[in-house]
Amino acid sequence: MSSHPHAGQPVLTFGPPPAEARLGAILVHGRGASASDILGLAHEFALPDVAYVAPEAAGHTWYPYSFLTKMEQNEPGLSSALRVIESLVQHLEQQGLPANRVALMGFSQGACLTLEFAARHARRYAAIAGFSGGLIGPPGTARDYAGSFDGTPVFIGCSDLDPHIPVERVRESAQVYRRMGAGVDERIFPGMGHTINEAEIEAVRLLLTA
Repeated sequence: MSSHPHAGQPVLTFGPPPAEARLGAILVHGRGASASDILGLAHEFALPDVAYVAPEAAGHTWYPYSFLTKMEQNEPGLSSALRVIESLVQHLEQQGLPANRVALMGFSQGACLTLEFAARHARRYAAIAGFSGGLIGPPGTARDYAGSFDGTPVFIGCSDLDPHIPVERVRESAQVYRRMGAGVDERIFPGMGHTINEAEIEAVRLLLTA
């Protein structure tokens, strides 16, 4: 098995070239979904000066098991997925968009990856958004991440009844981000289910226009 199963997978883009954009945004899809699915958020945000990039997972799944499983059981997919995000951040930087002009966001499995990647690479970003996700690892995982978010605005939203994401992990993740210097907008929506609602889209759109 390849140690980097997501290498060479498609990366879809939407919007202006990064060199001409005000912001870049990396959108990470969920399990069983695709890059084109998550790019639907770009149409919802309706911000023509943002350059969006959306990687696609091999087999449409970034890692095989729940994000609450021991991390080693989700390898090599987990590390490979994190490398994909890192390479896209570096690519945007090479195109003239440093991290403080790059937003990271994802839904479900993509939200978990986004939140875990950013925590491991803490710095000032334009924004971070986790739709129905949380930091990766089983209960009791040490959250001794290094670095500071330096006031990065962060949105973390989820249902209180999400069948995949325990609300306790959402709250834990928001608290870790606050401790690391992020400005966190944490919202728990009663009975919403596993989806993204209009209030979440509007909240993140405002972060992207700030």
